[in-house]
Amino acid sequence: MQTSDRIENAMKRALDVAQAGQPPAQLSAALRYAILPGGARIRPTILLSVATACGDDRPELSAAAAAALELIHCASLVHDDLPCFDDADIRRGKPSVHRTFSEPLAVLTGDSLIMLAFETLAHAGKGDPSGNDAARAAQLVLSLSRRSGMPGGICAGQGWESEESIDLHAYHMSKTAALFIAATEMGAISAGHDPEPWRDLGALIGEAFQVADDLRDALLDDAALGKPAGQDDLHHRPNAVARLGVTGATERLSDILAGAIASIPSCPGEAALAQMVRRQAQAIMPVLPQHNRA
Repeated sequence: MQTSDRIENAMKRALDVAQAGQPPAQLSAALRYAILPGGARIRPTILLSVATACGDDRPELSAAAAAALELIHCASLVHDDLPCFDDADIRRGKPSVHRTFSEPLAVLTGDSLIMLAFETLAHAGKGDPSGNDAARAAQLVLSLSRRSGMPGGICAGQGWESEESIDLHAYHMSKTAALFIAATEMGAISAGHDPEPWRDLGALIGEAFQVADDLRDALLDDAALGKPAGQDDLHHRPNAVARLGVTGATERLSDILAGAIASIPSCPGEAALAQMVRRQAQAIMPVLPQHNRA
């Protein structure tokens, strides 16, 4: 089965759990709206690619981990779009959740997706009578919670935007890199490997995507992005383009991606994983217009 099919099937299974019984109709619809159809599913793709490179001996567990990670990502997008944060009208080319269903339902949607992510991991941990899945599931919960909350998860990344003085590295590591670190760590954990050697790969991929996002935000329009453009300038956020200029940020992006490939730990699927990183790089590089602005 293709990676994309594994991810979508796992997402739909998780959604079925959330919609069992007699849930509130509007909230149930909002959950579906927030996760289907999905975006590029980059984070769960990385997770499953790492798991595959490490042997992927428990494919049901790794698929559940991929779904849990993407549910947290979707929750963060719903919350990011709220008026108290970005006040964004568009997400993934369609009206944001709070514009379609109301602000209260958007808050509840994000909260519900967070809870569903951890419930998904808990259910996955019950599958193996030997207890190996339960032990791995506990590690998965720890990795995902660390990269979602405080002190260095995506909640911290949002929190940095309320500080008068911002540590740009800590901000980017929390805001964007955290879930990419979770992806590489959780992929290794799912396959029974030590997550620590995989942290640098996730951090570098996350940094690359943050720089690419800064460039897209500065150079593309709403239609090309599928969400409001120019948000960094509008909200006075620190970003790579403001610090390095377009040319410098583009060069920095290339350097980070080369470092990411070099950081891949030795594993049976090392070559295939390097190809996956290159494909992801190709997916983000062509969207950067050839400007000569500094």
